[in-house]
Amino acid sequence: MIGTYAAVLAVCVASLAIGQAAIGLCGARRWSWLSPAVGLALVCAISWGTVRLPGDGLASAIVVLVLTVVSVAYLWGRLEGGAEALRIGWPVALVALLAASLPFLAEGHFGILGTSFNPDMSQHLLATDRLAGGHGSQLLSQGYPLGPHAVVVALNKGLGIGLVHGFSGLTVAVAVLAPLTALAAFAQLRAVPRTAAALVVALAYVVASYFAQGAFKETMEALYLLAFVLALRESGRAWGELPLRFVPAALIAVGAVYAYSFPGLIWLGGAAVIWAVAELVVGRTRFPWRPLAMGLLVFAVLVAPEVGRLIDFQRFETFDPNGPGLGNLFGQVSPFEALGIWPSGDFRLAPGDGAIPALGYYLGAAFALVLLAYGVARCWRRRETAILAGLAAVALAYLGARAGGTPYTAAKAIEIASPLVALTILLPLLDRRGSASVPAAGGGTGGDERESRDISDFRANRSIPAAAATLFLLAAGVCSVLAFANAPVGPTSYSPALTGMRPLLAADSTLVVAPDELLADQHGVPYLAWELRGGRVCIQSESEAAAEGKPPHGVRFVVTEGDAGRPPFPGLRVRRLASPYVLWEASGPIAAESPCPLIAVRQARQGPAR
Repeated sequence: MIGTYAAVLAVCVASLAIGQAAIGLCGARRWSWLSPAVGLALVCAISWGTVRLPGDGLASAIVVLVLTVVSVAYLWGRLEGGAEALRIGWPVALVALLAASLPFLAEGHFGILGTSFNPDMSQHLLATDRLAGGHGSQLLSQGYPLGPHAVVVALNKGLGIGLVHGFSGLTVAVAVLAPLTALAAFAQLRAVPRTAAALVVALAYVVASYFAQGAFKETMEALYLLAFVLALRESGRAWGELPLRFVPAALIAVGAVYAYSFPGLIWLGGAAVIWAVAELVVGRTRFPWRPLAMGLLVFAVLVAPEVGRLIDFQRFETFDPNGPGLGNLFGQVSPFEALGIWPSGDFRLAPGDGAIPALGYYLGAAFALVLLAYGVARCWRRRETAILAGLAAVALAYLGARAGGTPYTAAKAIEIASPLVALTILLPLLDRRGSASVPAAGGGTGGDERESRDISDFRANRSIPAAAATLFLLAAGVCSVLAFANAPVGPTSYSPALTGMRPLLAADSTLVVAPDELLADQHGVPYLAWELRGGRVCIQSESEAAAEGKPPHGVRFVVTEGDAGRPPFPGLRVRRLASPYVLWEASGPIAAESPCPLIAVRQARQGPAR
């Protein structure tokens, strides 16, 4: 527990400080709620850029620490609105932390998120372990984005936090930073609607569902896209006169590259292009070519070292339409889940397969769809070009994934879209001000009359949007809580030793004798089966093995934890020591078949993390 929350604190503090300092260097003196995303993006990029320096990751920890201290020193006495930001932000951060802690509270321990739901964390842990040791790995050689993994290495080397708790802490930190970032759209609201809206937007149902399976890359990409759209929005508002007003958006895009490789730019790049076209068509002010060029230059410089790996990553298995296909899904995920009201603890289930009748799903989706249509119309009237551009980009990305990709990639597109969908629904319902009341770059609002009309319209129908917003916040919030509470939490520690045994064990049957607690309370069966995938694996608890007194018929190898001087059964000799595991081999003849009649045989498919 301490390691997980220490990682959360370290990532959040570094991200907030470094992000706000970067925004300050762009000319903004007031606190910006985009600083969490900008800072996380920079922490990922810096950690990856320094993790392979001498010290096996210690350099990353030192560099991030120094930059955090320098950022605090730079902001001291310069930052405006810091006290107000603290007052607004702490309730959001606290509730987000509680929501992200639900899986651990429900399971009663801290460990690998998503075990039995999604096995990918196993390979992320393996890649991180080898990255920390200065060794190569399959993910490294394939151009896989390892910025988040480098952050975990920095936590491990700098604070002594284990890899499992480091990944859990990073995943929880993203769940805290995302609602803080959403405050960029809702900071002017009263406390209760402000907090609720930021949480529901950033931790929308499908985002919470991906958190539940330990899919940290997807939750980071959803955060980066939300922040990127809000940064484009801010470029015509508070930052309208700054020459470097597009640099924060560029830094967020850099983070997307180091966390999600080139696919991360599909959503951000699409939103940027659609927004630019819309701004040119609307033509309210002169288009900011020079500031935009500065942002593109910063982006190009910072991603240049990763270009070769971006090229390598295009051959990754996930992008093959004939590749992983369903992954851990049961079929196509409904796009209606992006609307946020989906009363199921497992987003993979079809309507009606859970405790709620199918009608409940469709009524919730219909209600949210009506609100989305209303939100689009209001955003169009208020010229919220950035939000509408982001919404159009995620819609096109989903259609492309559905038509030319796999159900697995289409589901990711739904997850990344969901915060923008919730933002489009809630912002017009909750924000009473007309967008024209905010001065645009290079001129006045040009809309005092429009602002007055917007406010009058709202007051005339005040109860309707308030009631709709309240109902949506309650329904969507409950659905997100269901997803968090349903998250499985696996073993509390990790070792690459089991994976290292796979080549030796693949040709024969293996019995794994595991602690009772691991199997009963920590989803140990799917975890162990995945680690030893490729062969015939039997899994038994220590108490069951003691009661049996001998391995099942036909088993050649037995894996245990602990003392190499105490074989679990007679007739075994030590074949390999790989702490904390001991590999035993039967000394007598072995039958050709190994049915393992008394215990379940788990055979997991082999494939890279996606």
